[in-house]
Amino acid sequence: MKIMVVCGNGLGSSFIMEMNVKKALAEMGKTAEVDHTDLASAKTMQADVFLGAADIVGQLDDGSRTIVTLENMMSIPEIKSKLEPHLS
Repeated sequence: MKIMVVCGNGLGSSFIMEMNVKKALAEMGKTAEVDHTDLASAKTMQADVFLGAADIVGQLDDGSRTIVTLENMMSIPEIKSKLEPHLS
């Protein structure tokens, strides 16, 4: 399983989200490859799940990608609840 965390520039906020996703996965006892990138690069990348703020990651929704939108990128409980249905 590969989770791609996306933000506008692929720097600070996506790195913070990446760390929070890793923490959420650890708390759930799940493992996945987690990486972060900017929106433009994400359009050419492959991942099982693309995760980020609704205004950014929604731009990746082409009908074939699994998109997970966050209201609060700092909320570990939100990350866990939104990722859980996509984890095997």
